[in-house]
Amino acid sequence: MKITPDIPAPNGILEAAIYVDDLDAAERFYGEILELEKIQRIADRHVFYRVGASVLLVFNADETEKPPQNPDLPVPPHGTRGPGHVCLSMPRSQIEAMRKHLLDWNVPIDAEFDWPNGARSIYVRDPAGNSVEFAEPHLWG
Repeated sequence: MKITPDIPAPNGILEAAIYVDDLDAAERFYGEILELEKIQRIADRHVFYRVGASVLLVFNADETEKPPQNPDLPVPPHGTRGPGHVCLSMPRSQIEAMRKHLLDWNVPIDAEFDWPNGARSIYVRDPAGNSVEFAEPHLWG
């Protein structure tokens, strides 16, 4: 319920960020294993991936805590420590195919189950320990 009706509501999440300590290992996981479309990598600072209409930002936390070096892109320092979470949406048939693909790459499944509304989820860990979930789109629908 909107408290202030004249304030515009966002219509989606454009990007989500996770933080890692080894950008090369993260790039292997998200780029090679998950085969996400890489948008760009900047040295040891970040690698970005397209996920449908959104972008997954994978940052080296040590580098994003530093002040910006480019005055044309004054992104404030940010970052976090410890495992985060990202959920990637896909239909059940693709989740099952992804499950097999992950196991073929020796990526262990942390958990897999159906939610009370019937949506399927599986969880794995990326090399930094972030929780990566694959879930049916109607999980929140």
